Amino acid sequence: MGVSVDTGGGGGRKSVDVDINLVPFIDMMSCLVAFLLITAVWTNLAQINIKPKGMANQSDVPPPAEPPQNISILVAGDSIWIGVSTGDRRQIKKAGDNYDWENVASTLQEFKTGMFATREDIEIAAEDGVQYQDIISAMDWAIAKGFKDVGYVDPASLSVKFKQ
Repeated sequence: MGVSVDTGGGGGRKSVDVDINLVPFIDMMSCLVAFLLITAVWTNLAQINIKPKGMANQSDVPPPAEPPQNISILVAGDSIWIGVSTGDRRQIKKAGDNYDWENVASTLQEFKTGMFATREDIEIAAEDGVQYQDIISAMDWAIAKGFKDVGYVDPASLSVKFKQ
């Protein structure tokens, strides 16, 4: 393919005839179109649809009548706290240098046979400085008393606030 450029005047000048190779330009454009099509699909797939925490205004599900009751254990440096989010809180002080695990077990059994007979979830937290073995012992006693769904959380995010 040739392009002829007429300079317009005679003046002894030659006409400029340039051959332009369009194959590399077409190759580049086809690669660019393919790249843009693929990235357009990826941007659509990379989205994560989320809803704000809580119930949406358009939700047809009514809010629960009462908040669910949760049972929590806080392993503190001087005692173990066991409580329910509706208000029943019990403190079991250390017996010397060791925790009173028998009293912890009987308190957990009391809650399990009472209001948590059908539930198996419990949340456990520990303050700073508590020995790792004491946290594991609290989990073991909870599992032994029927709370098989044990969750370890930060003390600030417990459902029951033991220390204000």
